[in-house]
Amino acid sequence: MCSAYSERWGVCVWFTGLSGAGKSVTARALTELLNKRGREVTLLDGDVVRAHLSKGLGFSKVDRDANILRIGFVASEVVRHGGIAVCAAISPYRATRGEALRMVGADRFVEVFVNTPLGVCEQRDVKGLYSMARRGEIKNFTGINDPYEPPMNPSIELETEVLSIEENAQRIMEYLEGQGFVCAAAS
Repeated sequence: MCSAYSERWGVCVWFTGLSGAGKSVTARALTELLNKRGREVTLLDGDVVRAHLSKGLGFSKVDRDANILRIGFVASEVVRHGGIAVCAAISPYRATRGEALRMVGADRFVEVFVNTPLGVCEQRDVKGLYSMARRGEIKNFTGINDPYEPPMNPSIELETEVLSIEENAQRIMEYLEGQGFVCAAAS
């Protein structure tokens, strides 16, 4: 059930998946849809956060966890104040994503698993990071020489090689509407 009151509820939409899976582009498309509905949205993209909020962190497990926990903390504050936090970060470890969920609150955390096969992610890799990791030039690269632990029970699972960015963003909007976080668009 959606009401003016429920539209003041905050929610965190947390995108997780391999590098190149389509997290950031889908998060941006979702942000645009939410903005068109008049919702306040804070987009926390992993690359942007790493450049500003987490500058100086490396890619060890400790540093990756610190980065995800920082994103989780900021998201929890956005949600606590009634905003929507859209987070797009590889966030490879289940336990650390679980900590982010606890910070935000399970009733306000929507986990979106961008389930794109490794081969597709490697084909999309414009920065050449996968190639560098396979040659041993990058250590601790998720999916190559560091694990990615997929979610056990994500709220939504996207297959970006099947549906378009816009279709996937619309699926998330429909989920948010169904949960009462966003009112359905007037027809």
